[in-house]
Amino acid sequence: MTLKTAAALALAAALLAATVAVRAQDAPGGGPTSVDISNEGKEVYEMICQACHMADGKGGAGAGAAIPAIAGNANLADKDFIATILVKGRGGMPWFTDMLTPEQMAAVATYARSHFNNYPDPVTAADVKRVIAANGSSTRDCSTC
Repeated sequence: MTLKTAAALALAAALLAATVAVRAQDAPGGGPTSVDISNEGKEVYEMICQACHMADGKGGAGAGAAIPAIAGNANLADKDFIATILVKGRGGMPWFTDMLTPEQMAAVATYARSHFNNYPDPVTAADVKRVIAANGSSTRDCSTC
């Protein structure tokens, strides 16, 4: 096999793998996730929150405004505080009721409270739903989308 043929085969394999990965992302979801809450909370944090609040949870500056720290934040001792922020948004932070399920919001709130702080009691989906009801917000049922 010549060097050009080997290179062409390697390129074709890489393109095929990329195409399969993109098509897998376009596949419809299977409804509500069954991922373990702690793992799901970490994944949600890493995929959404970390961009602003940083990997260490210490926040920073961006878009002309200070981004609050999650790490060492005494406000997170109150489960309703973080649930309300996720449900209603605050300042430059958007609300997440159109993007995350109550279970996912509870998971990421629990992750932030326990990983970056020392608040071991979990935020539950029932806690988030209670905050949603109290604020007149709603969530979309994305399992039917």
